[in-house]
Amino acid sequence: MTPPARQLRVVAALISSDAGRRVLVQQRPAGKHLAFLWEFPGGKVEAGESDEGALRREALEELGVEVEVGLERFHTQQPYPDFVVDLHVYEARIVSGAPHALGGQMLKSATLEELQTLAFCEADRPLVQALAQRASEGPGTLKE
Repeated sequence: MTPPARQLRVVAALISSDAGRRVLVQQRPAGKHLAFLWEFPGGKVEAGESDEGALRREALEELGVEVEVGLERFHTQQPYPDFVVDLHVYEARIVSGAPHALGGQMLKSATLEELQTLAFCEADRPLVQALAQRASEGPGTLKE
């Protein structure tokens, strides 16, 4: 019997601008797992850390900004060969600072339509599809 795959709880920020028609995404840097694929800013939740705490820490470490974490907007689990990503995506609002690529990653403020043209990590693809669907249904907004 195969042992269960290791689960990694990951949080990501849905940081929108332009009345919800654009979102901040980042490209994973060279040398990291899934290098050069796009993702929503965030990272692993450390032991004893809340989702909100992890998202605030990651935003500061990766983007140099402080965020206010809002409602959870998306959840999925994505199996990879060595682990399963348990992804939780939260609305987030920058309350201090301007985003800078502190981890060597490329940043982009993408329209909801542009998201479909970027090569995303597998775990992020269902969210990209959901955002594209919302954009096609009317004036693109991240609010439900």
